[in-house]
Amino acid sequence: MSAPQPASSFDARPLTDPVDPTAVRAFAAELRARGTRSMTVSSIVAIVAVGVAALVMLPILFSVVLSLASATGSSGAAAIPVVLLLLVAAGVGVLIWMAVRNARATRYRLHRFAQANGMTYEPRVDDPPLPGMIFHLGRSRLATDLVRGTHPRFVEFGNYQYTVQSGKNSTTYRWGYVAVKLDAPLPNIVLDATGNNGFGSNLPASFQRAQRLSLEGDFDRHFTLYCPEGYEQDALYLFTPDIMARFIDSAAQLDVEIVDDWLFLYTPRKASTLDPATWAWLFGAVGALLTKLDQWARWRDERLAAQPSAGAVAGGHALPFAPPAGLLTPPPGVAPQGRRLKRTGTWLPLAVAAGFFLFWLLTRWN
Repeated sequence: MSAPQPASSFDARPLTDPVDPTAVRAFAAELRARGTRSMTVSSIVAIVAVGVAALVMLPILFSVVLSLASATGSSGAAAIPVVLLLLVAAGVGVLIWMAVRNARATRYRLHRFAQANGMTYEPRVDDPPLPGMIFHLGRSRLATDLVRGTHPRFVEFGNYQYTVQSGKNSTTYRWGYVAVKLDAPLPNIVLDATGNNGFGSNLPASFQRAQRLSLEGDFDRHFTLYCPEGYEQDALYLFTPDIMARFIDSAAQLDVEIVDDWLFLYTPRKASTLDPATWAWLFGAVGALLTKLDQWARWRDERLAAQPSAGAVAGGHALPFAPPAGLLTPPPGVAPQGRRLKRTGTWLPLAVAAGFFLFWLLTRWN
């Protein structure tokens, strides 16, 4: 298995080539044997919604037909509701069959696509154990259609969703993501892409403005960078001009998060899809960044050098000797103050609520 191939050389044919129905059924049986649930909750809900809509519309159709029959005095009017019932039931059955068939074909195509590019495919992972900001929100957390490579480093492409409950209402949020394993833990840094924002940031978290860092050149036009206070020089070490150029050229429409020893790329649309253009875009972005990530492995948090190691203390007393300061090399890791950005409340919902309250006051006064 390998990391994603360059956008110009990866094999996208399995995404669009005709599939053998026998092979699709065999792969579906293999997934069932592995205990993998074949359909997501959202797919089941969509199918149920179609059935419920059909049942709701059926009495209305009956009423219309009976009214027309009474008006025309047709002797065969009594049979029309039965025919309609059969037609609606057949239509619902066809829709369910098509949904199941298309879902199976999609999974098989992605499986073949992963194989053709030296990667592996996993249909779903419930509550994936990833440290990114989107992976610990809400409930019913689910990653689907995961395509993974392991060489020269682990890379995972997937789609992710979670549900947030607000009173009696609930909202399901969906993301596409790419997860890249790094060689060492780094400070928590977020790059909020300006190109995919609407009215404010599209990210599910907001960060204290004191952590915002302005970088040179055109970088600020494309990204808003947040790093923990006191780690500004470390961010400048990590985001050298050549690294910034790679992000601008290849990932300007992707939100970026560095947390622990992971790099995440987020997009509000599906990342794992049957669209070859999407894969070309993401493979190109990841391929461009992979060639520059090795230099990040050399970063060390100097704050850890100031902490006494276990070997420098005996019986609660400092040893009478120590290596020269110039030979002290901090171990890989991040001091506690740099591991997570400080967050703040999201202002957009408050602004909307304030707007409604102001509108209510104006209507009362008038």
